[in-house]
Amino acid sequence: MHFWKSEWKPLVWIVVGFLLCFYLPVELIQNSERLRNAFFESLYLVRWYAQEHVLLCLIPAFFIAGAIAVFISQDAVMKYLGARANKVLAYGVAAVSGTILAVCSCTILPLFAGIYRMGAGLGPATAFLYSGPAINVLAIIMTARILGLSLGIARAVGAIAFSVIIGLLMAFIFRKEELEKIEAQAGFPEPEVTRPLWQNVLFFAVMVGILVFANWARPADRVGTWAAIYAAKWWITGVLAIALAAMLIAWFKLNAGKVILIAAVTAILSFQFSEQPMVAFGAGVIGLSWLTSTNKDEAGEWFESSWDFAKQILPLLLLGVIVAGALLGRPGFEGLIPSEWVTRAVGGNSLISNFVAAFAGAFMYFATLTEVPILQGLIGSGMGQGPALALLLAGPALSLPSMLVIHSIMGTKKTVVFVSLVIVMATISGMVYGTFF
Repeated sequence: MHFWKSEWKPLVWIVVGFLLCFYLPVELIQNSERLRNAFFESLYLVRWYAQEHVLLCLIPAFFIAGAIAVFISQDAVMKYLGARANKVLAYGVAAVSGTILAVCSCTILPLFAGIYRMGAGLGPATAFLYSGPAINVLAIIMTARILGLSLGIARAVGAIAFSVIIGLLMAFIFRKEELEKIEAQAGFPEPEVTRPLWQNVLFFAVMVGILVFANWARPADRVGTWAAIYAAKWWITGVLAIALAAMLIAWFKLNAGKVILIAAVTAILSFQFSEQPMVAFGAGVIGLSWLTSTNKDEAGEWFESSWDFAKQILPLLLLGVIVAGALLGRPGFEGLIPSEWVTRAVGGNSLISNFVAAFAGAFMYFATLTEVPILQGLIGSGMGQGPALALLLAGPALSLPSMLVIHSIMGTKKTVVFVSLVIVMATISGMVYGTFF
């Protein structure tokens, strides 16, 4: 009996798994077109996610998060983003971050995990978590041009306000835990500073630049500044990669011959496969991983920290993408939940329609800028202006895959409160906007 007191949970999982396999409704799946579609949509979404986001978005984000953990002192994080930091400075930095990081709800997760584990206050950290994907200058401009100026302005104002309000509310709700966190960190010795502040700033600026420009989305207009940046994005990324290579040699004392070899191979591949830039980018990532993983000094610590983030986050994201694909499918393709249900539920400006839009947006996965054409189709099918704003405020900042990862970082209670705040505030904002527009 004593044995089963500690082993009953594994037994339950084994029994449940066995029963699910024993009674697996294979015939039902085979004969149901919707279930078959849901199965294949989950696979399509996983493939699309792997092709578009893992290499270009997540891996650079993992390296940045690992660098935050290794090269930024806890004292610096506490000074600018800690619970006792100047509120205007802390929330200002967190809210403005989205104008720099044009990333999706999943790419922001390693960065959030990095600053949160380093001691950032819950309020500024969650403000950063929301603002990263929500406050995207290009996305806001596209919203204004395609969906209307008023909706674009409402999205910009709402996203900035949301990031600050959600952060303040999270800090207030969990103020007791935050105070305990501060007291526990009070006796920590200040880590040794290995390089000047300006070097760290430049180092992170280059890595963030690589992340941003490698993922620069195609704008709606084929002319103008944004289009010009898109056309030159890989040249800009290449220049930043060269700058990173120089830093690795000069500041990290990595083997110059190895760095030059990797750079040469990457350059050759970029010209050889000019129509497939992912080949050269992948070679650069492999080379950087090899360089850092075989180093016994701080570069090795950098890779180990990045690898820890990858191990924690990637499996949960994979599971979330599979489930999201099965339930919601892709734009233009249905999963288990019929698209007409959503379209029918978000017409008008009622409390229910705004809530459904906010709730559905929170669980759907939106890649950067994809929410705009999706909303354009929904508005054309009868979606109200209020629910449209509710989806814009809730959708880009959250997704089912991101919720799973957020849960692993800050626990069930904080995750539920954070998601609930986003949905409730998006619902209220949609109702207010829909009343006047």
